[in-house]
Amino acid sequence: MVKNGNFTADYYSTSVYKGVNLKMKKILLIILISSAIFAQVENEFLFTGDIRIDSKNIYSQQQPELDQEEVYNQHKKSAFLSALMSIALPGSGQFYNGDYWKSAIFLAVEAAAITLGVIYDGKGDDQTDFYENYADQNWNVKQYAQWTLDNANRINSLVDPTEFNLFDNQGNLNWSELNRLESAIGKWYSHRLPRQGDQQYYEMIGKYQQFNAGWVDFTEDPNDPYDYGDPLTNNFLYYSEQRGLANDYYNVAKWAVIGIVTNHILSAVEAAFATGAYNRRLESQLNIKREQIGFHTEYYPELSLRINF
Repeated sequence: MVKNGNFTADYYSTSVYKGVNLKMKKILLIILISSAIFAQVENEFLFTGDIRIDSKNIYSQQQPELDQEEVYNQHKKSAFLSALMSIALPGSGQFYNGDYWKSAIFLAVEAAAITLGVIYDGKGDDQTDFYENYADQNWNVKQYAQWTLDNANRINSLVDPTEFNLFDNQGNLNWSELNRLESAIGKWYSHRLPRQGDQQYYEMIGKYQQFNAGWVDFTEDPNDPYDYGDPLTNNFLYYSEQRGLANDYYNVAKWAVIGIVTNHILSAVEAAFATGAYNRRLESQLNIKREQIGFHTEYYPELSLRINF
């Protein structure tokens, strides 16, 4: 019986120990789980028990995402503004975008085109002064008018020269009568001479054959009067070349102006597109995101994209 009593006592002690041990394990497990949860929450929000401090801590955890949007808003650029700047001054929109090489190129093209335009417009003006002075010294409107009157009936047999009073008693030319005679003759008299000093006056006398008789080096054989298709005088040909040279200078200046306008447009378009590309690059950036896993914090890259149209 004693042995049986001892066995019973030992068995009871072992059972009690196992029960207590199981309860302790459960308690420890609960404590560990609670600690993990608390540690995660504490690590996430950094609670201190002070509302002001805890609020700042929560804000600081969210601040990176808020800062990202703030940085974008601070650094994004206006496509409208960059285009407007380039319309006003080519290259300025590119400078605004940070494209300094492009800015230098557009600005250099602008400077070159303006310089070219100014130079060749000035050369055209100088050449115009030269050929107009040459015409004033070597083309005589009275000589032209007298020859036209003398040959009117030969050119057109229907014209009666006595019906036209080209000169008054002082020998001054009646310009209206001259134009009336030119119209009456017709045929290769296809134009009416404008008043001296008019731009068309200087153009016509070196362009149309009917005015060849007004050049001071004009001569003809009385037995073989001048007619349409006969050779032009040397003065006529030289003058025509000099007037053409002035036109060539003005054409270069014209293309320079076209280049200036084109440069403004291209610079504005490029600046607007480049600004859009800059903003898309700004919004397509590599962000670091944080995730709490158990007792530790995991950081992983996340590519965020935002597309604007």
